[in-house]
Amino acid sequence: MKRSGNALALIVASAALLAGVSLVGAAEKSAEEIMKEAHLNLYYAATDGRAQVDMELTDKRGKTRKRSFIMLRLDVEDGGAQKYFTYFTAPGDVRRTSFMVWKNPDADDSRWIYIPALDLVRRISAKDKGSSFVGSDFTYEDVSGRHWTDDNHKLLRNETVEGRDFYVIESVPKQKDSFAKKITWVSVDRILPEREEYYDKKGELVRVFKAEKIEEIDGIQTVTVRSMENKKKKSSTTVSFSKVEYDVGVGDDLFTERYLKAPPKKYIAE
Repeated sequence: MKRSGNALALIVASAALLAGVSLVGAAEKSAEEIMKEAHLNLYYAATDGRAQVDMELTDKRGKTRKRSFIMLRLDVEDGGAQKYFTYFTAPGDVRRTSFMVWKNPDADDSRWIYIPALDLVRRISAKDKGSSFVGSDFTYEDVSGRHWTDDNHKLLRNETVEGRDFYVIESVPKQKDSFAKKITWVSVDRILPEREEYYDKKGELVRVFKAEKIEEIDGIQTVTVRSMENKKKKSSTTVSFSKVEYDVGVGDDLFTERYLKAPPKKYIAE
């Protein structure tokens, strides 16, 4: 005898309840939910943070350059406005240079730079968020993070890499941008973007980001070594974070033009 649709639905629902499974809870996260969580985990850990950062830039000839700086971050709103302060400690030609960003996901960022050789604070354009950050293969947007709402996301597949599970997600900019699409491998256990591939409008791979090392610091999964390879320029940049601290009490008053020239020593001491 053929069962009615209502009877079949009742049997399925009852079986799920008996198995202790919620039909609603069984639904997987959407691609946008995954990207949002990954973004918050990488860029909004704790309320504020401080780190010593060492950057190594390698050109197509294999020649390397190094830069070191202190980076401070303050979250004004979780997933929203942020403030960044960067103070360069090496090499000598950039020492004491400082850079500040007020990140606003709903509008252009505000950026300032202090050039010690000229004793000048200059406001710089924030229109080209895809431009190079201090000559590296990372862009300004890579440093503070691309907001998940700027793209349309689609879960392509689940993938296992070296025994670990990943969500593989395609992100396409809602408006014309410096790339046509991005493929992200988000770890299921950490919910962190551990690999990103950027493609141009011809479908050619342009840049590759990798989370090279992840450590637990103060209970937070932290990417302490990250790299970016530029396939077209045949160059790469590796950034290492050390002396990472969270919730250090960075004050909002630090993120002002006057402190670009003379930041408080308690924050910039190496």
